[in-house]
Amino acid sequence: MNNHNHNNHFGNHAKSKSEDKSRRKRWNNSKNGTPPGNFDWTSISQYTYEDDAVINKKLPKELLLRIFSYLDVVSLCRCAQVSKYWNMLALDGSNWQRTDLFNFQTDIEGPVVEYMSQRCGGFLKALSLKGCEIITDTALQTFAQQCRHIETLILNKCMSITDLTCESLGKYSSKLRKLDLSSCPEITDLSLKYLSYTAQGRGCPHLAYLDVSWCQKVTSEGVIALAEGCPKIHTFFCRGCTQIGSEGIEKLAVCSENLMKLNIQHCSNITDDAITALGLKCPGMTLLCASSCNRLTDASLVALGQGCPDLSTLEVDGCNLLTDAGFQALTKNCHNLEKMDLEDCIQITDATLGHIATYCHRLSALSLSHCELITDEGIRQLGSGPCATEHLQILELDNCPLITDASLEHLMGCQSLQRIAIYDCQLITRAGIRRLMGHLPDTMVHHYFAPGTPPASVGGGRQRYCKCCVIL
Repeated sequence: MNNHNHNNHFGNHAKSKSEDKSRRKRWNNSKNGTPPGNFDWTSISQYTYEDDAVINKKLPKELLLRIFSYLDVVSLCRCAQVSKYWNMLALDGSNWQRTDLFNFQTDIEGPVVEYMSQRCGGFLKALSLKGCEIITDTALQTFAQQCRHIETLILNKCMSITDLTCESLGKYSSKLRKLDLSSCPEITDLSLKYLSYTAQGRGCPHLAYLDVSWCQKVTSEGVIALAEGCPKIHTFFCRGCTQIGSEGIEKLAVCSENLMKLNIQHCSNITDDAITALGLKCPGMTLLCASSCNRLTDASLVALGQGCPDLSTLEVDGCNLLTDAGFQALTKNCHNLEKMDLEDCIQITDATLGHIATYCHRLSALSLSHCELITDEGIRQLGSGPCATEHLQILELDNCPLITDASLEHLMGCQSLQRIAIYDCQLITRAGIRRLMGHLPDTMVHHYFAPGTPPASVGGGRQRYCKCCVIL
């Protein structure tokens, strides 16, 4: 009997040491920037401490919940491993109202989202699953049913989801305001139709932000359905949706008069008709990205100048039909422009820079790369304008072959300048750059000088090249 007790004693002691070692290991694992590698999101069976800890006795549940509400996902996961009581508190839905799982994208699977949906229920208002490529429609269908108060949902690069996800969102997520479906290749027009509010009470009538960039199966038909059912849209991004044409954007402009931000980059079928509709119907437009919409002409700039006085960001990179006349009409009325990307607008000259300097006093970022007709005179006008001395922070002049050191001297009064890019400006010298940096030491100058030809050997020194190189 004594031997039996003796064995039990050593057995319990060994077990206690093993538990302490395991406990210390888990604690050490949780000190780094990620949750312990073996953390199980759906069931936690081992805990570090007991529920009768002093802190649990001293602080009421409500106060502990309030403290947990300030923790991020990693910290909540750590707390959930402390004890059963803390597990209950850490996984309380009120702590997960706004959850971003981007940092755990490689680990997040369908059951995790389903479990979180069941635990959070009506508390969850914002969820980001950006980059969680293995999430499927099944998990998001459960999510939509359980979390009916969701307002923001980020599904960027969730490559496996289809229109079935949007069908569930249209049924259950009537409070949805922001939805990001960018780079989800299986999304089609059907998704936009499901999101559109109908007479049967389905859809997302409060939807204000939608991103379907690079969903290349989306066409004008889907955009028209969205515009008719979601009139509160103020931000719409459809970069790379090459099947969207002017008729879709025109309908959006007519139905969504609160439209403020539009990105139609690489939508090469867009014409002046779409931009003209924006100018007529969307006076609150503040951002327009139409880069690589190479069918646009000066008529688009005239329409924006006449109808969108609050425009602050304009990107028309690659729109090579635009000329000085169009930018003159734009800048005369759009005095709030802060960022302009005019790269590859190959027809503009110094006259455009004169108009910008005269009318756009708030300009902070300007790209003129590959605008090969720009000269030192245009930079002189820009550098002497009100925007240069107070606001101009970024200036890109890559591949402007007529720019010389004189341009850098004209920019020495730009005290707010943070970065200037002058790659392949062959007439700019190292001496000119040194003078600029002497006046603006905090400015980053991005430049490149092609390696020069090595000088020939002087005197009777050893030959510098082998015979093959000499022949060449």
